[in-house]
Amino acid sequence: LQRVPVQQVLDGVIDAVNRTTISAQTSGQVSAVIFDVNDLVPKGEIVLTLDDADQMAALERANAAYREAEARFSEANNEHARIKKVYASKAVSKSQMDAAEASLGAARAMLSGAIAAQTSAQEQLDHTIVKAPYSGIVTDRHVELGELVQPGTQLMTGISLEALRVEVAVPQQIIETIRERNQVSVIINSGGSQQVIQAERLTIFPYADPKTHSFLVRAYLPAGALNVYPGMFVKVVFDIGEKESLLVPKSAVAYRSEVRALYVLEETGMLS
Repeated sequence: LQRVPVQQVLDGVIDAVNRTTISAQTSGQVSAVIFDVNDLVPKGEIVLTLDDADQMAALERANAAYREAEARFSEANNEHARIKKVYASKAVSKSQMDAAEASLGAARAMLSGAIAAQTSAQEQLDHTIVKAPYSGIVTDRHVELGELVQPGTQLMTGISLEALRVEVAVPQQIIETIRERNQVSVIINSGGSQQVIQAERLTIFPYADPKTHSFLVRAYLPAGALNVYPGMFVKVVFDIGEKESLLVPKSAVAYRSEVRALYVLEETGMLS
């Protein structure tokens, strides 16, 4: 007799950890669609662009307003410095000094507002170029060339193959054992071959489905797992305990159609 692990095998589905829908952050007409459905997109690559005429005009206005505010601030700053110098020698009244300080404060506030408007206009211009947040595959394209979009309009959806996990529904009878032992492997049958992958970690949802009374468990796969893709059906093996079993060599098992039997070595040394 030997102690062997007791395992529970359940059905699971591979899912991508990173699944993102990119939405427009500015308005404009779609001017170019660089990537399409099923295309592999490297991180940071441009996937789509919007016409930027309105954003360029807004940035020019913001730049002009900034230059005007900067000039007014410089003028007010110089005037304040001059008044402050003569005020020290009692050559001007306190009201004139107060007026110079008020003018300088107003000019400073105008300059801060112009800088903020300039930054906002530049960001709106940058948003006309849509880039991939991570390397992945485009799964859906929600807009067409020439279509007018507004902030919040969905543009593209993609998934990353770099981080994958398995989602599986676990019966409540064994959830506490799984939580304690925290050992799971994933069996993937693909292309006539079988691959067994040890999960790196588990996430167990803290509530059960009220209809099935099962808990959703996510088993995270190590990075770089080969031939594993979102949507694949897999077997998930949970270690739920141990038991004593009688083990025999595989060569001692005889298969006759649907019948399985064991060869037994008698005292005479003959098999029966």
